[in-house]
Amino acid sequence: MNDKTSKLLNDTELKFSREQGFFDKNFGVTCLIALLFCGTIFLTLHFREMRLEVLELNSVAPGYIVAQVDTDFYDEEATFLLRQEAVKDLEPIYRVSKDQITQRVIEFENFLIYNPDWSKNLERKTLEDMYEGLSKINAVMESIRFTDARTLQKMKEAGFDTSNLQVFTPEDIFIEEKLPKAIWDYIFYEAFPNHNSPDPKEEIVLQFLESKDWKFEEDILTHRSIRRIIQANIPEKYTHISTGSRIIDQGEKVTTRHLAMMQAIEKALGEQRKLWNPFTFLGSLIMSLLLTAICGTYFALNYPQVIASNRKLFLVVAVAILTLGLAKATEFFILTSSSRLIQSVHYPVFVPFAAILLSSLVNVGVATFTTGFLAIILTMTLVFESQGFMLLNLTASVVAILTTKSFRRRKEIFVVCVKAWLACILVFISLHLYAGSLWHFTIITDSLSTGMFMLLIAILVVGMLPLLESSFKVMTDATLMEYMDPNNEILRKLAIDAPGTYQHSVVVGNLAETAALAIGANGLFCRVATLFHDIGKMATPQYFTENQQNGMNVHQLLTPLESAQVIIAHVPEGVAMARKAGLPEQFIDVIKEHHGTTIVYYFYRKFLDLGGDKELADQFRYSGPKPRSKESAIIMIADTLEAASRSLDHMNEESLTELANRLIREKAEDGQFDDCLLTFEELAIVKSTLIKTLIAFGHTRIKYPKRETEKMKIASNG
Repeated sequence: MNDKTSKLLNDTELKFSREQGFFDKNFGVTCLIALLFCGTIFLTLHFREMRLEVLELNSVAPGYIVAQVDTDFYDEEATFLLRQEAVKDLEPIYRVSKDQITQRVIEFENFLIYNPDWSKNLERKTLEDMYEGLSKINAVMESIRFTDARTLQKMKEAGFDTSNLQVFTPEDIFIEEKLPKAIWDYIFYEAFPNHNSPDPKEEIVLQFLESKDWKFEEDILTHRSIRRIIQANIPEKYTHISTGSRIIDQGEKVTTRHLAMMQAIEKALGEQRKLWNPFTFLGSLIMSLLLTAICGTYFALNYPQVIASNRKLFLVVAVAILTLGLAKATEFFILTSSSRLIQSVHYPVFVPFAAILLSSLVNVGVATFTTGFLAIILTMTLVFESQGFMLLNLTASVVAILTTKSFRRRKEIFVVCVKAWLACILVFISLHLYAGSLWHFTIITDSLSTGMFMLLIAILVVGMLPLLESSFKVMTDATLMEYMDPNNEILRKLAIDAPGTYQHSVVVGNLAETAALAIGANGLFCRVATLFHDIGKMATPQYFTENQQNGMNVHQLLTPLESAQVIIAHVPEGVAMARKAGLPEQFIDVIKEHHGTTIVYYFYRKFLDLGGDKELADQFRYSGPKPRSKESAIIMIADTLEAASRSLDHMNEESLTELANRLIREKAEDGQFDDCLLTFEELAIVKSTLIKTLIAFGHTRIKYPKRETEKMKIASNG
């Protein structure tokens, strides 16, 4: 199968482990996933908002709009006018100048010092009592406030504390004037609540202060506080709209009042819907079942591997549900917000979120179908303008799918979203050109709001990708790049304990990557997985030729069967190490499959030469399984060819071709390629690519002549 379908199938299988547990294979779990998907579609369809024509603030209405239902709407303008009317005749609040009160205290002290006649009529001369009385009067004067009778009445009606307010309005705050006798009586009784009339000492203080002119100033803070309290007590004004009444005329400029009326009608229409009516409920249920059946049939026919694995199926469903939830939450936020900035969002973008995730986690085909499906569902259920919304989401999603399939670093997601955003700007320009409104201000606001949505999507995808990769055990290119880090604990240990094996793995990885890229397979996977394919040799590194030094071969001390068992054991040892280290199951598959079920022929041949029984041949075979992917088969061929090429006396194209033909033919005849997707054509390309790469690796250099230092010294001295 050398077509796009086989490539998609192969890519998908590489991202997911072939090992299937109870969750993956249980039919009951499959039914629950289908029920969850169907229920989400039902809720999205059934509890959708009613659509009303969307008009932009300050735009010109293309036609008249009438009310479809009786309702009341919050009349912001009327409420504002009522509240302004309530405080229209509110007079200022005055107080005696604090500086002048202090000045009067100083004047009174001078009066006591320079006018001794004040003490003639007093029986007891007590300055302290007079100063105490003066202090009490000053405290009252500092707290007392003045206004007119109408303002005082409004404050009482508003529940404001008026205990320190007196009816008095100065004629001019820039001219000093005396306080009325009634005000001084109030001040006396507030300062001396236990006295019915002033005693001689208090009389002297009061007479002195009453004789003075006073300066007044406005208490602005108190006045503002009173205005706020009075306005807050005015209830919000709701204006009634009757069915059939005209909301806006054709050609009329759209105001905030018009928008408020339309929002109220939209809300009333939603409340008027009979969501629990049996027929409404049944209609939503039938539509949900139909859409679920269409999706199930499509995946069963085109992507049976998704239906066969509950993990893959649940991943696709989970991403779809997340996208629908994000869309509905955003719709609710926009509809309930009173901010003009939020209400200016006309074309929110949601579907690229699913497109990027599914392209990265599953494959392009699944992402394309799911994107189209979600775009249709959201266009049916959301209140945004349908044509522009669908066109924008589909365009952004397609651009995201085309640019997502090859990203290897998570920060590249932001680049993908920028490209999708630029495509959205082109869509806006085309729409405005078509409508003849290219220079309208909304093209800027729409572009900025879409840019914010794409930024949000990028942030969400960066945050969600590692979580989904871990939860569903998906291996993406970004994950592979992380495992390629030479500081990885296993790779560092391999380089120390088995340096020859590590170098062999690096070379085989480069070979396999080059061959895989030549046939369109996943070269990055081949390169990274090969780094770990021989980690089992760390258990007994000295038993493998590449790690032996000083010509010492421990196999000379073992029987052929024992040697073969030690060699074969590096596969199960590698599987155990990989599982302990938490390596992806795809790497473990390569560890199992890179020798397939081949025979350890060197020791088997030696065993036969010593008179061994051919019926024991299975004890010299690896347990397998055989390679089940193109990448695993390529790694097997590269591993075998690289190791065998080291035995050649002269490495050239002719000797390598003969060696490669023989090795590949033997493995093909042994059935090692029966379970993978490699075609004969691809096998030939892999072989020729490996030969060219090996020749490049084994190139020779010219011999540099040895420097004759003695002769050079003699020549220089002579």
